[in-house]
Amino acid sequence: MKRLLNTTASRRAVLGGGIAAAGMLAMPSILRAQDRSIKVGVYGGYFKDSFDKHIFPGFTEATGIAVESIAEPTGEAWLVQLEQAARAGQAPADLSMMSQVAMLKGQSTELWTPIDTSKLENAGNLLDQFVNKYPDDRVAGIGAVAWYITLVTNTDAYPEAPDSWAAFWDEANRDKLGLLALVSNSFLLEVTAKTFMGGTNALDTEEGQIAAFEKLAEVKPNVRLWYRDEAQFEQALKSGEIPMGQYYHDVTGLAAADGNPVRSTFPQEGGILDSGCWALSRASEKGEEAHLFIDYMSQPAIQAEMSRKVGTAPTVRRDLLDLTDEEFGAVSSDIDPIIPRYDLYTSKADWLNQKWTEMIAS
Repeated sequence: MKRLLNTTASRRAVLGGGIAAAGMLAMPSILRAQDRSIKVGVYGGYFKDSFDKHIFPGFTEATGIAVESIAEPTGEAWLVQLEQAARAGQAPADLSMMSQVAMLKGQSTELWTPIDTSKLENAGNLLDQFVNKYPDDRVAGIGAVAWYITLVTNTDAYPEAPDSWAAFWDEANRDKLGLLALVSNSFLLEVTAKTFMGGTNALDTEEGQIAAFEKLAEVKPNVRLWYRDEAQFEQALKSGEIPMGQYYHDVTGLAAADGNPVRSTFPQEGGILDSGCWALSRASEKGEEAHLFIDYMSQPAIQAEMSRKVGTAPTVRRDLLDLTDEEFGAVSSDIDPIIPRYDLYTSKADWLNQKWTEMIAS
């Protein structure tokens, strides 16, 4: 989902796999008989291909609603397109997977039609962090998929896994780290605050943000690569050239399963949990179909199969899932996660980018 927070289109391209249609919603035959459809925007590559092949047909079979999938462009281009189209009364997609920052920016223009959770039988299954709300508590979006960024190491270089993000600051790791290159996709301010400052609420003030930047700047001698190209870091991690860093838990797990000497660790402070939402364009006339789709996707059976076959972390409570401990551990963790401060990347984006350039990237 390539993002300002949307960096997964490229990484999801490596995550093919099938998802069995499961737990179909029982729908009245009169609904199935109608000629109904919905346009759904999803992140591109094999991720979209997997939905086309394994998820959308099951939804259509359950509801009679045909799905036309749209490959979203990367970054915030899709948000801009949706906004411009909505002003003209058009919807390039009825529902779209949107990053959390895009959700907040869309809220500012009332781009998202509120979701009526009373129409969602499975709304109660969702974890709170996957319900995106307007300031007045209207529901702007519902969690579609989630993924973790964790502390990764080359097992040849590090026979023992580190247990804390603090390892990034250890002088023994000089010139050994690969870290994401942007303030808005690395979430290293949040990691710094959770590890050294008591939690991400330390970022509530500009004083706290400056303190986090200053602490994070101490890690710079240990960084070999600030990466934008995920494949470049992944290869360097496998080879041991850059034996430690931050990376996507699911992709690292796939690499390990292929026999590469790599591991993903959930530090004691928690992995970074990022996600995308289903959001309904205000220009869409397919509100009923959208609610049926979101409800279908929020079923524990569907979420579990996505975890097994696509590698996404479930957006519903673990006790509702039939995932084994091994299956759950492959995509998620019971350790309280670090939730990115998406609010800062909308309200203070320019200032944060400036400080990142001055204090971290220089």
